[in-house]
Amino acid sequence: MRRRYIFAVLAIAAVQSAVAQEKINLAIGTGGTGGVYYPLGGGLANLLSKFVPGMQATAEVTGGSVDNLKLIASGKPYIGFTMADAGQDAYRGEDKFTGNKVPLKTLLVLYPNRMHVVTVEGAGVIRFADIKGKRVSTGSPGSATEVMAFRAIEAMGLDRERDIRRERLGVAESVGALKDKKIDAFFWVGGLPTGAVSDLANTPNTKIKMVDHSEAVAGMNKKYGPLYVEDTIPKATYRGMDSDNKIATVWNILVVHEKMSDQAAYNIVKTIFEKRADLIAVHNEAENIKIEYQKNATTPIPFHPGAVRYIAERGGKLN
Repeated sequence: MRRRYIFAVLAIAAVQSAVAQEKINLAIGTGGTGGVYYPLGGGLANLLSKFVPGMQATAEVTGGSVDNLKLIASGKPYIGFTMADAGQDAYRGEDKFTGNKVPLKTLLVLYPNRMHVVTVEGAGVIRFADIKGKRVSTGSPGSATEVMAFRAIEAMGLDRERDIRRERLGVAESVGALKDKKIDAFFWVGGLPTGAVSDLANTPNTKIKMVDHSEAVAGMNKKYGPLYVEDTIPKATYRGMDSDNKIATVWNILVVHEKMSDQAAYNIVKTIFEKRADLIAVHNEAENIKIEYQKNATTPIPFHPGAVRYIAERGGKLN
């Protein structure tokens, strides 16, 4: 009997060890190379591969939030960076996801994503209304920049099809097009500072202009729910800014398919918090990844049980 008991214990231990060493090849949906998602995603992939036993993670360049949500919907092992508004659409099966609900869970609330409406001196755009009749990039087709840009344009009383000559470029391509005078302004939603926008601001003989649009927030929230807040890009953020830029902001979240195991979700969240300094070294926006921000008020998508467990261990309370 004793021998059978020992064998049973060893068998259980072997199974537990196998579970603990579960092999996961994980892809991280990020964004374009000129934004913040991409470097943070690369840093996160390195951390997960290094510190989570059995996990190998890679970061992928994508069009942004919408593309990332579609990748998660495929059922393949993805986690994705997304803006909360695009995430809500996917979770509810609305807008670009009409009829195609994505079974999502939140892993983390990350950092605030600031809408930039960017032009340069001489382009003829001073106020938001001045984009009427202009050549304007509203973001790449797979991005939540496009989602938020459309909502801001609508809230400001303009029609995105009739009132602007619209291009659909990522932030790096938008900067290049603005430098070459192929467009007059562009929308971008990202962290501070965004590398591509800094590149534009630091270009010789170029003076950046950031267009105020915070008055769009009330209309956006009235139609789409309390996702947006009035915010400011400080004038010290980009070279050449004359004053603080009054803007609309939405939160970034890290999401995953609801079928991810509780332990995998727990390990990812734990690693992000315990190695946060490594992510801050990649980009300063990681400083905003805090326990106190992990509340349902800032994400419209329920938290994954594995994330809830870690956050509770750290004293966080989810409403």
